[in-house]
Amino acid sequence: MGDIVGFLRAHPPFAALDAAELAALAAVAEPEEHPAGATILAKGGPPVTHVRVVRTGAVEIVLDGRILDLLGPGELFGHASMLSGLPLGFAAVAVGATTCLRIPADAMRPVLGRPAGLRYVTRSLMSSALLDPAGTEDRAADSAQRPVRELLRTPLVRASPALPIREAAQRMTACRASALVVPLDGGRLGILTDHDLRRVIADGVDTAAPVSAAMSAPAWTVAADRLGGEVLLDMLDRGVRHAPVLDATGEVLGVLADVDVVAATTRSSFGLRAAIARAGSVPELVTAAAGLTPTVIALHDARVAATDIAGITSVVVDALTRRLIELVAPGPPPRPLTWLALGSLARREAVPSSDVDSALVWAGDGQGRADNAAEYAHALAEQVLAGLAACGFRADANGAVATNKLFARSYDGWVAAARSWLADPTQERAPILVSLAVDARPVWGVRAGPSVADVFRDARRHPDLLRLLGRYALAHRPPTGFLRDFVVEHSGRRRGKLDLKRGGLVPIVDLARWAGMAAGVTSASTPARLRAAAAAGTLDAGPAATLEEAFHLVLQLRMAHQVEQLRAGAEPDDLVRPADLSPVTRVSLREAFRTVATVQRRIDRELQLGVR
Repeated sequence: MGDIVGFLRAHPPFAALDAAELAALAAVAEPEEHPAGATILAKGGPPVTHVRVVRTGAVEIVLDGRILDLLGPGELFGHASMLSGLPLGFAAVAVGATTCLRIPADAMRPVLGRPAGLRYVTRSLMSSALLDPAGTEDRAADSAQRPVRELLRTPLVRASPALPIREAAQRMTACRASALVVPLDGGRLGILTDHDLRRVIADGVDTAAPVSAAMSAPAWTVAADRLGGEVLLDMLDRGVRHAPVLDATGEVLGVLADVDVVAATTRSSFGLRAAIARAGSVPELVTAAAGLTPTVIALHDARVAATDIAGITSVVVDALTRRLIELVAPGPPPRPLTWLALGSLARREAVPSSDVDSALVWAGDGQGRADNAAEYAHALAEQVLAGLAACGFRADANGAVATNKLFARSYDGWVAAARSWLADPTQERAPILVSLAVDARPVWGVRAGPSVADVFRDARRHPDLLRLLGRYALAHRPPTGFLRDFVVEHSGRRRGKLDLKRGGLVPIVDLARWAGMAAGVTSASTPARLRAAAAAGTLDAGPAATLEEAFHLVLQLRMAHQVEQLRAGAEPDDLVRPADLSPVTRVSLREAFRTVATVQRRIDRELQLGVR
């Protein structure tokens, strides 16, 4: 059971649970194995009674034969159907041999009901990851963009403050409502929720006592014309699950529950990914892709975290890539083929300025001459990269692309190259190639064996490589001095500007990759690598937490800067003028850079002393 606890602890929303809660969840989590191609959940099936968590392998989310998403270890599926009580709108299919943890709904509901769980659900919904089981995607607007008056699902239940709690509970049960409103003097409102009733029972309160003894007052209310997504985020921030909805005159229309928004979103459109899945040609795909920019701006304006917007951007690029392959592939591949995302897309940390790093791997030996596997892969890569460029996603300018022979190999060829880099890390470009390969994440295709990134799981047995990667991670230093406490460029178009990517994010990303590899972690996000490194002891917990905090700060600033450029119709970049930042932001950014520099100096000393 301990290994299940450790696995869950490394992934949201379970990361927010304490040791006892994790142990209780692990005790009811049932491991299940699925062979390649097995349907784990079928479209149109009844509301799920168990949530699945991918543990190893991958799961494709499929609708009418089209792959809409690829879920990896730590990702949940089936939770929307469980929460909303609606039939499944998609099929979940195992990609290769896959294992899942099957967790009962009764155990998962409390996890998803607390702030971290609700935030997880909200982010997955706002990324348009959920499907439309009712087939109404062309008629219903996304609930995040609908006024909350349209999301009310249960009748309004009222009660006087003097009504016995027992009778109030009976009214709620009769109307299937999870809350009732209590009018108070002066136009104020109280609210009694199902959570309050559970507390009454737990505390042994006499149910003959008046509602006023158990209600919350004053209740936080929302205007009927506010948008669902905005209100749900506010509910998460305030830690409330119910809010009375008022019309323009102050009249109560009903009580909005967080699950109302969840269920409405589940019934609504796919948004971007639905349009991508429906595209029947590359021009139609280009039109669908144009919806990403306004989506990013809207999410930013709704105060969605930069990490989540970056994840949504990466998901959209994944969906575009899969649909392009379906549209432009020159016939079936001669060998099983997999398209890999590299770099920020692989880590799901893409921003509007991110380019597309990619690779290809096919089954078999390193030659592929007899069946033209290499030629097929090159032709496919040219078409896909051209299509992505037409959609606004340019290929990596430094050559980390699937049309480059360095990044298009058979699986055996990738393994041989990886082992040569492990054995002799002093080879030309070895640190760069290892850094790219270890990020690799499958986007499309069926893997014939373990992933390319998995070859580096035993990097701990190759101290020379780790030391060299440590040196490589220290090559990028954050700015800590000179003009207004920041190093800025002194010539060209960068004159007087600070590069948030090169000076802020790259040092943290590189350190996290190195520390993660030392902990046996390969393909993962930067925060996940830092947490894994802290858990394994390859990076002290304090510095790991500090680096993660700095990562979120710099990414948020980078996203905000690029959103404003998108809003102005400008090409997004990473260059900001320190003078344009608020004094508070400058201080926070300076401290983040100095903290990263401090961690780098400590690691540098340890590498010199041979401690690492």
